[in-house]
Amino acid sequence: MTECHLPRRAWLHNATAMLGAGGLALLAGCGSSPRAVPSQTGDDRPRTAPDEPAAPHAQAVTVHALGLVGTPYRYGGNTPESGFDCSGLIGYVYWHAARIRTPRTVAQLSDWGQPVPAHAANTGDLVIFMSRGRTNHAGILVGDGRFVHAPSTGGTVRMDNLSARHWASQPRQFRRA
Repeated sequence: MTECHLPRRAWLHNATAMLGAGGLALLAGCGSSPRAVPSQTGDDRPRTAPDEPAAPHAQAVTVHALGLVGTPYRYGGNTPESGFDCSGLIGYVYWHAARIRTPRTVAQLSDWGQPVPAHAANTGDLVIFMSRGRTNHAGILVGDGRFVHAPSTGGTVRMDNLSARHWASQPRQFRRA
């Protein structure tokens, strides 16, 4: 995925607005919604390649999720005004970007949509994390092994890398709407 060369702050603050008339054209200049391919390094981190597009709603979901980075975390929250928990963020993004309803709890998300092998995970897909055999967190893939999520009390919606020490050590699955 080609990196966008807009300043990070401008990109995040304008991501939602970019869904408008000229937004997709501008976004096309920043990258595409490519297909994931297996890693050459042996890890299961989703990789991207430009030869196959993602699901039709993937780009809108990705841009909308990126536009919410910095929103405060709030347990049970599901709007930008009230803040988000992880499943509230996913529900808000999927509904407002693609008119797709998602389950309200992270446990329900683990059975929602279609399972996707790690090597085929794409932008706009969900990553579901587990601990001790239970689903405990979820986020939205945004490309290059990164995902947007609402991590914890006192934090904000942010983008992290699946290869970061904490996330790489947790069992995970990928789901697609």
